[in-house]
Amino acid sequence: MKGNWSWATEFVLLGFQLSAETEVLLFWVFSLLYTFSLLANGMIFALICLDQRLHTPMYYFLSHLAIIDIFYASNNVPKMLANLVTQKRAISFVPCIMQTFLYLVFAHTECLILVAMSYDRYVAICHPLHYTVIMSWTVCTVLATMCWSCGFIIALIHVLLLLRLPFCKSWEINHFFCELLSVLKLACGDTWLNKVIIFADSVFILVGPLCLVLVSYTHILWAILKIQSGEGRRKAFSTCSSHLCVVGLYFGCAMVVYMVPDASQQGEKNKILSLFYNLFNPLLNPLIYSLRNAQVKDALGRVLQVRSR
Repeated sequence: MKGNWSWATEFVLLGFQLSAETEVLLFWVFSLLYTFSLLANGMIFALICLDQRLHTPMYYFLSHLAIIDIFYASNNVPKMLANLVTQKRAISFVPCIMQTFLYLVFAHTECLILVAMSYDRYVAICHPLHYTVIMSWTVCTVLATMCWSCGFIIALIHVLLLLRLPFCKSWEINHFFCELLSVLKLACGDTWLNKVIIFADSVFILVGPLCLVLVSYTHILWAILKIQSGEGRRKAFSTCSSHLCVVGLYFGCAMVVYMVPDASQQGEKNKILSLFYNLFNPLLNPLIYSLRNAQVKDALGRVLQVRSR
């Protein structure tokens, strides 16, 4: 059996396997969503950089989220769009592994940035008098650096464990990008260690942080209920409800993909869930976190006013 093992030089991304007409339609729909997500996140990042009033911890983390969404989508979506309009769906081994590595870096970092954002909201609402001291720029920088470092290190561990495996079953990846579990299914060697690390990673990056977010928002909700002013209660709740909603969707979908046991139709469901991360989540973040925010709208108005003069 070992004599049949060989190193893969290229993989084939099977994608959605729909009719040609449907794939062309999806190409245009996904292209519009991708373009809009790039423009929206790019605008949010530019506004945060240009407007001094947005130089606060909350918008500091939002700027990191915008960067992550831009690069996360750009890592996977262009290849998916190309595959929708061409029959040649091959991807070389090295670009495939790089795609896997980068998507893991950005996915892990986004999970941790969302936790940092929930902590920021907790301090702002539960300890407003000490907010500037607790959420100093040094603390914010350390938190952001830790998020990126953990994302990079964990992704590197996954890729190194993947590179030690030979591939001989098939070189057809049942996905629209080189997703970790889909690539792992093609390996001939013992993948037990890989699966253990993936499960441990899921607990460390998904279950643990989600519990921290829920604890933070339990305290936030309790603090909001104590606010005497109805307007103050409404304002505090509106700043947190959207974040909690997106956190629930993001972590929930990830848990379904990486913690639910394999089933016969799990592959197709994972493709659909992956679309959430690649297309819809990068759209949700600027729309929910920023564009509906009065401070961001004011900043956009000031920038447009200056340009019109």
